[in-house]
Amino acid sequence: MDLFSSTSALYIALTLLTISKGISGATFTLINRCGYTVWPGILSNAGSSPLETTGFQLPPGGSRSFQSPPNWSGRFWGRTGCTFDPATGQGSCLTADCASNQIECNGRNAKPPATLAEFTIGSGTQDFYDVSLVDGYNLPMVVEPNRGSGNCLSTGCITDLNQQCPAELKDGSGQACKSACEAFGTPEYCCSGAFATPDTCKPSVYSQMFKAACPRSYSYAYDDATSTFTCTGADYVITFCPSVASQKSATGSQTTTTSTATGSDTGSGNEPSGINSSWWTDIFTGGSSRAVPSSAWLLALIGSTISCQLLSFLYL
Repeated sequence: MDLFSSTSALYIALTLLTISKGISGATFTLINRCGYTVWPGILSNAGSSPLETTGFQLPPGGSRSFQSPPNWSGRFWGRTGCTFDPATGQGSCLTADCASNQIECNGRNAKPPATLAEFTIGSGTQDFYDVSLVDGYNLPMVVEPNRGSGNCLSTGCITDLNQQCPAELKDGSGQACKSACEAFGTPEYCCSGAFATPDTCKPSVYSQMFKAACPRSYSYAYDDATSTFTCTGADYVITFCPSVASQKSATGSQTTTTSTATGSDTGSGNEPSGINSSWWTDIFTGGSSRAVPSSAWLLALIGSTISCQLLSFLYL
């Protein structure tokens, strides 16, 4: 096989691999780096098939992965302070409860305040994703795309807004922070009625506070320009409490095993390969515009192959 044929075959094979990844949906991996148990909730949008579960328990250091079909859209969130009866499975959560009275949310949405990770997965086309504080905030959360092409920026909120929450927005004893819409219910805060357009609904002092703390998160309904991100053919890691130093420490070293979509995964608090947490703080406080180098591996592999072929040709 000559040089042109071999490199062309390699390029075609890699292109087909990338395309096939894009049309197979996305793998979502949820990681709990909090010092306490989180009960993730999952809601598929109308017209999207549900994932293999709609809610589960995720101990400190635990992780669990799911495969979504192409063209899937929906949201993830973390419930906290949950109590479920071991015998009946019934119970509720202190924050972001889905009012199903069970660990599974069964098509129910999160009750505000709740930090939300929202996705629309393409089929060989761009995915859209964001972390939203429009329904308020209950815990830190980061979304990081892996192995995609395009800008593929990470997004989320690592700041503990519960510690900064104004008294008028505090939920209960301060376990979560309401949005101004949830707290006051007026059209100017909810972008409804006479304020239902981007021209009439402007950032409030409260949404600006959220935005200052979490520059890449949705702070109010029309905060699209700096809060919606795109990537093609990626998998996504959703991390609760990505900034361990700012969170309550776990009571001790704990290793847990949780089921995954493809088998079992040992939760030890270690991040999956490809996650670079050293630059999270800069990214989510507006100090960096670093993007994931989405196609570097492809260019490097093609370049390496061409170099090897040329060397072989020269020394034959």
